[in-house]
Amino acid sequence: MFTFLCLILVAHALLVTPVSSQDKNIFLLAGQSNMAGEGGVINGTWDGIVPPECGPNPSVLRLAANLTWVPAAEPLHKDIGGVNAAIGVGPGMSFANSVLARDPSLGVVGLVPCAYGGTKISQWGQGSFLYDQLVSRARAAMRGGGGKIQAMLWYQGESDAVLSEDAELYKGRLQKFFQDLRLDLQSPSLLIIQVALASESAGPYTEKVREAQLGLDLANVKCVDAKGLELQPDNLHLSTPSEVQLGKMLAGSFLQNRPNPLMNN
Repeated sequence: MFTFLCLILVAHALLVTPVSSQDKNIFLLAGQSNMAGEGGVINGTWDGIVPPECGPNPSVLRLAANLTWVPAAEPLHKDIGGVNAAIGVGPGMSFANSVLARDPSLGVVGLVPCAYGGTKISQWGQGSFLYDQLVSRARAAMRGGGGKIQAMLWYQGESDAVLSEDAELYKGRLQKFFQDLRLDLQSPSLLIIQVALASESAGPYTEKVREAQLGLDLANVKCVDAKGLELQPDNLHLSTPSEVQLGKMLAGSFLQNRPNPLMNN
């Protein structure tokens, strides 16, 4: 009888364990404004419309600015990004919901927003503020059995398409950034899914940057091409439907290239 009661108590404890305390499959969201999300942002103000694909999910959490896990909800970057913060819909929630819909066994997803609008790849170099914050937030996400980083989703490059020098150096800087990050996170085979620029009007050297993104030859670095997705009137930022679609594209790439075996909860 005593043993039976103990089993009941253990089962009950497992059932009521807060989601935030459970191990998570962690995803880093980094880059600039199209990763942070400006879907639905008009003249600096978000319209507040959340598509069904981006709605809250009990199994999706986000790491807040104060390094605590909270229920994930749009906009994911509301407390991240400083003065250049984007405050609209990004691809993160669509990604998480799409991944879980296709593979519910994944368990709890933990999103770690780290994107900053208007940033060049040179600002993400090892030792920079952005790099150090990305690494520190990634480590905090894993701390205390928080879970394992499964991939980084990376969307950046518009700011490097303006000047010829930045575009010429982009590929080398991007490759070094990925290599340094893997080294500092002690994850040499970390899956990185980057996005090739959608906008042809990011700058006169957009195609040079896209060429670097599509031609990067590093193991476990995959590329999703955003070209052709609908843009907002500024011809630079993705519309809300495009952010949703991008999230689904990233989910497809992750499920196709994910580490094996994944941590199941």
